[in-house]
Amino acid sequence: MLLSALSGGAALCALAGWVAGASERFEAQDPNREFRRLAMQLADQRLAEAEGTQAVQEKALGILDAMVLEALNSSTQPDLEVLNQHLATLLTQQPPVGEGYRVLRLGGSPTVYSLVANFGLAGPSAVRLYTAQGRYALAGRIDRFAQKDFFDEYLELVPLSAPVVLFVTVAGRTDDLQTGVYTAWQFDGQRLKSVWSSDLLQQSSYEAGPDGFRLTYCLQTDEDNPRACREMLRDRYVWDGGAWKRAEETPVPVPKR
Repeated sequence: MLLSALSGGAALCALAGWVAGASERFEAQDPNREFRRLAMQLADQRLAEAEGTQAVQEKALGILDAMVLEALNSSTQPDLEVLNQHLATLLTQQPPVGEGYRVLRLGGSPTVYSLVANFGLAGPSAVRLYTAQGRYALAGRIDRFAQKDFFDEYLELVPLSAPVVLFVTVAGRTDDLQTGVYTAWQFDGQRLKSVWSSDLLQQSSYEAGPDGFRLTYCLQTDEDNPRACREMLRDRYVWDGGAWKRAEETPVPVPKR
């Protein structure tokens, strides 16, 4: 009787294991479903500060890479609107607070494209770059595993007008003081490098235009009330002579809060 009960329990465990394995195999056959599973797992692990997030993140980004590269290599003029509409179907939550996957055209010859991946407010963020040497392939990456000191909390990517492939990543700005870190990157077709990075800037905002990148931020806070700003500054950065330079530094009025 006891042996029979044990055998039955073992059979149930084996059946549960088979069902779980079959479910994972089914999801693996559907990249959309598998990506959503990985994205949710990644956000949960990040929130719990669990180990092993790198492998999950790389697997999820690998699925996105495959989707993007299929689109880029299927046409000489990829339709980014259609591609981004498909990526929007991968969202795991509604409304998608802090989550989004989007491809941007950065310029260059051949054209360089970027994917900005935000795995939700609880999850990490990353950037992938793609360029072609015959066919498009992954050519660069920005994440906290490739750049150990990279601040990967909710990313925005700002392409800049320059004779080289140049862009700024904006990390953070999700708090009520819009505190963020700004980093300028240059990609020469083979190598991606950071050419400038800001401190953690409070009450920050930005604007990109033909004459450069403008960054407005609180230069000095009130000692008695760190949330209050005493002095605001606006810097204008340009790409000049093969280097990233600050061209202007202008005091601006402190907005009332």
